Amino acid sequence: MVTIQMNGEVIPSDYADVYDYLGYENINPKAIKQALNEANGSDVELEINSPGGYVDAGSEIYTALKEYSGRVIAKITGQACSAASWIALAADRVEMSPTAQMMIHRASTISIGNSDDLSSALNALDSLDQSFVDLYSQKTGLDKQEVYRLMCNTTWMNAKQAVNKGFADAIMFEDSKQPALVNADGSLSIKPDMINKIKNLLHNQSTENVVKPLPKENKKNDSQLQRKLAILFGKEN
Repeated sequence: MVTIQMNGEVIPSDYADVYDYLGYENINPKAIKQALNEANGSDVELEINSPGGYVDAGSEIYTALKEYSGRVIAKITGQACSAASWIALAADRVEMSPTAQMMIHRASTISIGNSDDLSSALNALDSLDQSFVDLYSQKTGLDKQEVYRLMCNTTWMNAKQAVNKGFADAIMFEDSKQPALVNADGSLSIKPDMINKIKNLLHNQSTENVVKPLPKENKKNDSQLQRKLAILFGKEN
């Protein structure tokens, strides 16, 4: 059995260097595909604690898991929200910690432009919602209208509720009564419009005000992170 840690936000692979630089855990398609390749058909256990993230990245990970030749077991140790919920459902079996949470909701986006642009974005969201409804309905056996209602209400489920509704197959530690810990929900730590700016900082691509990575110092991690962010937002003295 090979264990794959899936902690943090679901992000595109080319965002991973930025997240790593700032010390944020992340789940990206490239890392998951590499882990599956190294597992080489052995049974895989996913340990999931994620608030979700980007739809395209989540879809790529879901597909890779469904195509994997070995058996996949998902263990939700903290939370599996939004995109992370359907990543979990790619597994052959889904287990949840007694104190874990799963959350499902409708797709969302930010759109600008003319009426045609906004109409296109609306159609894309409707299409995504239908895909999620189909996926959740297939896993749970629930009527599609019921699934859509749950999504519209941004439904949070504890382990017992998730099992009762068919989103999970079992509750971890149900027999042994062992304690488990959870993490809190959160929003995306790095907004998309900041990714390129940080990439320029990392790879020294800016033509002016180029800042090299900080030297290692015997400071607490919090101090290092604060200095990096100060450089990024131009507040460094």
